[in-house]
Amino acid sequence: MGIFSFAKNQLIDVIEWADQTQDTIVHQYDMNGKEIMMGAQLTVRESQVAIFVNEGQLADVFGPGRYELQTSNLPILTALKSWKYGFNSPFKSDVYFVSTKQFLDRKWGTANPVMMRDSDFGMIRLRGFGSFAFHVTDPETLLKECFGTNKVYKVSDIEEQIKRIAVSSLSDAIAESKIPALDLAANYNELGAYCLQSINPKLAGLGVELTSFVIENISLPDEVEKAMDRRTSMGVVGDLNKYTQFQAAEALRESAQNPGGIAGAGMGMGAGVAMGQVFAQAMNNVAQPQPQVQQAAPQGGGFCPNCGAALTPGARFCSGCGQKLQASNVCPACGQEVPAGAKFCTNCGQKLG
Repeated sequence: MGIFSFAKNQLIDVIEWADQTQDTIVHQYDMNGKEIMMGAQLTVRESQVAIFVNEGQLADVFGPGRYELQTSNLPILTALKSWKYGFNSPFKSDVYFVSTKQFLDRKWGTANPVMMRDSDFGMIRLRGFGSFAFHVTDPETLLKECFGTNKVYKVSDIEEQIKRIAVSSLSDAIAESKIPALDLAANYNELGAYCLQSINPKLAGLGVELTSFVIENISLPDEVEKAMDRRTSMGVVGDLNKYTQFQAAEALRESAQNPGGIAGAGMGMGAGVAMGQVFAQAMNNVAQPQPQVQQAAPQGGGFCPNCGAALTPGARFCSGCGQKLQASNVCPACGQEVPAGAKFCTNCGQKLG
């Protein structure tokens, strides 16, 4: 091998990065001890940014495109290297490729329950989970604040930090919205949009931004869900009489499918229907006012045939309604009307006249 071939093998004339992974954010180009030659070709693909770093200092940044490296497009590096009249010899520099594509379907969830004061259930604990997507918006800030001098920086290296900020913002959103626990499911989109606006200012200092924040579910504690089920069951039952009839019809249908037929299931059905009727009757009795017990009439006075009020013996008019009384046609003992000229009351047997 000639000296010129050896020198050429120690120089880099093409710099590019073809990302074969789905979770790499920053990749340091492997120089393998070589130097960059004058006029080397730099290829930056879409959704990529190339950053030159000279001795730990950020230098020039290149967006998508194809570049021939000259002093004209390396102004910062030229100043750092003190190339007053351009460079004619190879140079060393670190090159980092930053992926600016969206990293989709990243999962988040509450590691611990979120405490919430609810108008219906008081203090309750909520758990939630969902997904989010993010991308790099400021590659230089990302390298300064997060990446450092590592050769590779993956999604998993920053994902946990984003999750913690997201869960904290979700807790604040639920508390500030004051949405009842029973109505949270109907407001997932609104809560997600609120969280997105709350999270991004906090991530700006890391050089990344959320593009979506999706709430897939917010679960309630078991005891709250059971209370909701009981309340729903009460609403479904509705009219107890109709519910009893429905239960009887269901029992008849099931008994017809049993080997013993209706006779085999008759006792169980009868007991169930009877219990339902007793329960319905008891509920009706509670709902309806009890009739007043009619007081016994004074001895020999009887009752008014019009309003049922007790009559004073010998009265010609009712003291309750003013009804004119016909003593001959009213039993003085029970107040029932009797045929004219009757000698005994047909209702109680009282002797008349």
